[in-house]
Formats: sequence, structure tokens, C-alpha cells
Amino acid sequence: MDEETRYEAVRSRDARFDGEFFFAVETTGIYCRPSCPAVTPRRRNVRYYTTAAAAQGSGFRACRRCRPDAVPGSAEWNVRADVVGRAMRLIGDGVVDREGVGGLAARLGYSTRQVQRQLTAEVGAGPVALARAQRAHTARVLLQTTGLPVTEIAFAAGFASVRQFNDTIRAVYASTPSALRAAASRGAPGTRRADTPAAGIPLRLAHRGPYRSTAVFDLLARETVAGVEDMSGVRGRRTYWRTLRLPYGSGVVAVNERADRPASRPGGWLDTRLHLTDLRDLTTAVQRLRRLFDLDADPYAVDERLGADPLLAPSVAARPGLRSPGAVDPDELAVRALVGRAAAERLVRRYGKTLDAPHGTLTHVFPEPAVLAEAEPGPLGTLTAALADGTLRLDAGADRDAAEAAMLALPGMDAHTVAVVRTRALGDPDVAPPGEDVPEAWRPWRSYGVRHLRAEQEDAAAARGEGRWEVSRPGPSCGCAADGRGSVPR
Repeated sequence: MDEETRYEAVRSRDARFDGEFFFAVETTGIYCRPSCPAVTPRRRNVRYYTTAAAAQGSGFRACRRCRPDAVPGSAEWNVRADVVGRAMRLIGDGVVDREGVGGLAARLGYSTRQVQRQLTAEVGAGPVALARAQRAHTARVLLQTTGLPVTEIAFAAGFASVRQFNDTIRAVYASTPSALRAAASRGAPGTRRADTPAAGIPLRLAHRGPYRSTAVFDLLARETVAGVEDMSGVRGRRTYWRTLRLPYGSGVVAVNERADRPASRPGGWLDTRLHLTDLRDLTTAVQRLRRLFDLDADPYAVDERLGADPLLAPSVAARPGLRSPGAVDPDELAVRALVGRAAAERLVRRYGKTLDAPHGTLTHVFPEPAVLAEAEPGPLGTLTAALADGTLRLDAGADRDAAEAAMLALPGMDAHTVAVVRTRALGDPDVAPPGEDVPEAWRPWRSYGVRHLRAEQEDAAAARGEGRWEVSRPGPSCGCAADGRGSVPR
């Protein structure tokens, strides 16, 4: 967009562009999201940035009214398969905090200098600045939603020292950590404080535009694997539970379904509660949940393109904001796509890591590829061995074409299974399953077009009484808020 278009979005407080760009006001030293309710600044005083990190790097601090650091991520990084898109996904997953800039560059196959140069040119900030902005947001969430000591929060958010933590919070929020916590205790909008860390971390996972949560929760209910997942409640008010395998430990998450809202009331969030054995995993867990629920998508762009097709126009009109869900654990999804739901449950019982304290029906974390590679023969053993030794990479920054080629070279991985993995595990928004009539006109949103076709079939089956949409089991009693061939539908 040019500056005139961006200023018009700011002037009209257009929430469709939240997260797509940020604007800063030179006379106040503050940066905001486009939908900020504050008085519109004069055009000559406004500067625009692709990322919050770029605005912070130019000396601007975050607005306290609109909280620009809490907006959905840009949908551009999900679509782009180049080095910048892959780098942004890896930084979101916490790779810089865990492995440094050198680790990020090694995963991308570039030198650190090349990664720094390309990111700075494209998004206005290098990997260190982008990771710093992310750490600041994580720290604010922990300050305002938990009773943890400030020192523990500093290291849990990824800071190397308390001094670095304090300096960053002052620079980003023009406030001290204690003041941010005090503001939350006075009832700042959108904050909910957990009484104790054991109660979990309450979060609101924001999304832009309309969101068809019913369709997402229907899909998750159909593919639930006992022991690692559960769904409780009735359709429209369900809670999805699952265990998480994370870099520093394990976790349990509960995500509440929200009734589908009219397209005239865009934007919103999913209420979530996270239990983590190590709080350093918070950023990674949140990003993986965002990918699972496809919260960073741009439904306006998707619906505009697909709604122009006569075949999909009725479905798009009936289901605005339909999402293409991803996965919290790409390796797990690849295994489930290959072996099916029943076999996946057997693997969980036999090889899954047992939770220290079961959360109701949640008892295990899905087994790691290395464990399955040693224990299981045949195609499953070959797949998991490739995942374990790095021959096949499905992480957030994986090269999608290279991953597809590597999967097709493995026994048992047919083109249809690979398409499922590419869509869900790699989050590719433009996958056409083999043998299906998916027009080129749907690009770059063919994965969403396929979801519309599936949704029509599922709704028709439900209308005929062939689907089971209500789940009456109680959820895990941990103090939180409230069989086809495959566990991943093909």
C-alpha cells in the first residue's frame, strides 16, 4: 500500500489492517495499530512501519490504548515462502531466543549477514530487534496475568538479565515492570490476572476479521486422539484441550470456542488458558496455537478472491472467515496423517511421554520422532527417522518445496498424504490436493477453497443426520476455564 492508502486506513480506524502495518506519530513518540481509537494525527506527523520492532527501533513506544503489540500477526508471513517469510515464522517460534541469530541463519541456509540484510530491508528490523519486541510482549503478558516475581518473568520472557529486561520495558512501554503490573491490577481493559501460577496463564488470542470457530472446532473434534486431546461441551460452547511438547518442557492448553459472530462485527479473540512446566515456552506455545487455529490469516483477502468464483461464492457468503487450520506439532501431524487415528492412539499409549500430573483425560504427550524411529518398522519408522535426523524438516521455517520432495521420496508417503502435511503442518495456504478440480483462479488461497468444499460436504452430512457434532464429556478437572481412517481428514 502507498502512504495515502495507509493514512486512509488510519483515518477510518480500519481494523482490517491491524498487524499488517503500524503507524507512529512524531509529535507524541507513540506508535499504534491502524484501528487505534485516539484522535487521528495530522498526515505530516505520521510515519509507517511494517513491524512493531521497526517502530520501536526508531524510538517510538507502544500506545497504551490500542496495544499495538497484541494485534494478530501479518498474514504475509504465512503466504510467503521466501527467506524473509521463513525467518519471520522462525523468529515467532522463538528460535532466536533459543539458538541465537546464528541458529536462525543455519536453519535458513544463509549467512547471518544475509539474514540481517534481508530482514532489515524488508521489515525495517533485524532478527535481534524482532526477537526483542516479541520478548517485551511476552513479559507484559506475564506481568499482567500472573503473580510471578518480576525476576522470574525477566528470564521466562527470554531476557539475559534483569537490567536488560527493565531497560526494554521502559523503552517499549514508557513504563516500569511494576507500573505495568499495577495498571493490570486496577482493571486495565483486556487483562485477567491469575491468582497463582498453578492456575495457568489466561490469554486472549486475537484474530482479524470474521472467524468461523464452529468449523475449526468441528474439525478438531473429528480428529481428536485420546490421551493427548479432548473436546468438551456442546457445539458453540466447546473447549478444546490438548497437551503440548515444547522446547523446554511440556504444557496443557484449553481453548474456548466462541459463537460465530456476524461478518459485520469483525475481529475478536479466543479465550485460552496455558499450563506450562517452563514459562520460557510461552512465546513458542502461543505462536503454535495461532498456527493451529489460523489466527493470523487475512479473511478479507481470502474471501474477496474466492467469493469471485461462482462455485464458491455461496459458501463464502454463508461462511465468511472460514479458516484453514494448521498444527501445533508438525512432526506429530505428519505421523497422524500417515498412520491414521486409531494407530495414533496406539502409539500414544505405547510410546507417549506420561504427564507428571494427568489433566483429566489428558495423560500423555505425543511420542517424539526419535522414539518412534527406534521402535516402529516400515514406513512409519522411515518417516520418523527422517524427522529425527533432520533429513525432513517440517518446522516453522522449513522450505515447503524441499519438504514436499523429501516426503515423496519416503515409502508410504503418497501425494495425497503429502498434500495434507503441506497444508496443515507447513501451513501452506495454497495447496491443491491431487486428483481434485481446484482452479488456478483460487491462488494463492487454494487451501481455503478446499476447506469451503469440505465444509459444504460436512454441513450436508450433518443435515442428513450423519454427523455427530455434540460432545458431552466433561473437560479435564484441572481448575481451568471451562472414527475415520485418519486422524487428519483427507
